[in-house]
Amino acid sequence: MLPWLLSVEPTNVGVVFQTIQPITVTHDRLVRGHRENADSSDQHSTMVSVDHVAHRILTYIPYVLVLIDMRYEGVTCGRDGSVDNHIEMGKKLLAAGQLADALSHFHAAVDGDPKNYMAYYRRATVFLAMGKSKSALPDLSRVIELKPDFTSARLQRGNLLLKQGRLDEAESDFKKVLKSNPSDKEEREAQSQLTSSDEIQRLVALARSSYSSQDYMTAAAQLDTIIETCVWDVTSREMRAECFIQMGEMGKAVSDLKATSKLKSDNTQAFYKLSTIYYNLGDHEMSLKYEDAVSKYEAVVKTEPKVLHFSLLAKERICHALAQGQQGSRAIPVCSEVLQSDQENVNVLKDRAEAYIQEEQYEEAIKDYETAAKHSENDRQIKEGLDKAQRLLKQSQRRDYYKILGVKRNAQKKEIIKAYRKLAQQWHPDNFQDPEEKKRAEKKFIDIAQAKEVLTDPEMRTKFDHGEDPMDPESQQGHHQHFRGGFQSGYQGFNPFGSGPFNFKFNFN
Repeated sequence: MLPWLLSVEPTNVGVVFQTIQPITVTHDRLVRGHRENADSSDQHSTMVSVDHVAHRILTYIPYVLVLIDMRYEGVTCGRDGSVDNHIEMGKKLLAAGQLADALSHFHAAVDGDPKNYMAYYRRATVFLAMGKSKSALPDLSRVIELKPDFTSARLQRGNLLLKQGRLDEAESDFKKVLKSNPSDKEEREAQSQLTSSDEIQRLVALARSSYSSQDYMTAAAQLDTIIETCVWDVTSREMRAECFIQMGEMGKAVSDLKATSKLKSDNTQAFYKLSTIYYNLGDHEMSLKYEDAVSKYEAVVKTEPKVLHFSLLAKERICHALAQGQQGSRAIPVCSEVLQSDQENVNVLKDRAEAYIQEEQYEEAIKDYETAAKHSENDRQIKEGLDKAQRLLKQSQRRDYYKILGVKRNAQKKEIIKAYRKLAQQWHPDNFQDPEEKKRAEKKFIDIAQAKEVLTDPEMRTKFDHGEDPMDPESQQGHHQHFRGGFQSGYQGFNPFGSGPFNFKFNFN
């Protein structure tokens, strides 16, 4: 056996032989099995040699001895707990591919010496090997804080920042690497990444300009190039998803929104958009998932009704699931119940505000967002939600196309067309003979037609949902003319602005 085995303390002998024992037992069983097989097959001319079996076992001895060596060092490391021993043991485990065990040793090393930059660097290496870049980043920052001239750590951090789309910070790291007397390899990598970052900065500016100009196809193409390098950039993926939505490519939008929901913790906005897309496409699977979540949390409430903490937490999640599942009327009372016990719960305030918007109670939504803002001043979602609620309130005080057709805000296209057909037949001016009634019917008929035009056009509906009226000449220059032309080409003969005293000819295909 190994020379150190002779000096193993009695308390450690059991550990060592626990490692060896399975090998010995396996050998005994193999030999015994061979003998039994030999006894039962005397009539056969061929037999497996015991020496052959033993030889196969011996080929594994070097690997077994390495494991024993690692097991023994683990015992001594656990006994004296030195930082160096933990680092060395972590390195061996990392080399053997045992990432979780290696990580536990580097955790111990960091706890043992919080100023040991190498312990942080080794732990960051394991995090990266495990695909946990978010955890690696603060460790690399700590390494640079403790040892500013550690170019390898700074270069790795720059690469992570670049992938996250944090371009200014990444460029700062690459420039400092170039000024710190790097190796030839590090210099080439830093210069290459700096050039790449400069190009991406240019593309980001172009993509934003294209998006602002509503040139969504060009913006999406520019964002494609950006995301090839900045694979974890949430902002770019969210913008590209919005471009895809405007272009009607919902499958691609779903792919980006799913990615952002994983990259950004508690990305409720992404989940909301996903749910809306699935619902509008007639795919209720995601909505059903929210319903399933509600059922599970309700079971928790029933199981632990007297444990206030668990009950409140379950109801908070029910509130969230209902709000995201477009079940505003059900969400409001559950959210309110949670807020009675926890009035400053920002997440529940946001969820209830969204539920109020779904129920068109915009003033109540504004109150909730304003309350939430007092406790979370820099929350972007609160600001966006408040702006949305205020726009919708202002819009509701003017013309509401959903109310004109008598459909909900999340109505699907087929529901809108069905409502339009029914109302258009009801308010057709030819149905009225009295001049005053005919005049009122004419106005009503045009409103119905405009509502159908807006709500069945994805771009116009999106604008209306964001508080703009596509049919209002003051806020949408040129859209009114677009509306008039649209009737002649898209409504198959239905033209309320035609010549003569309302000579309507139309069908409802």
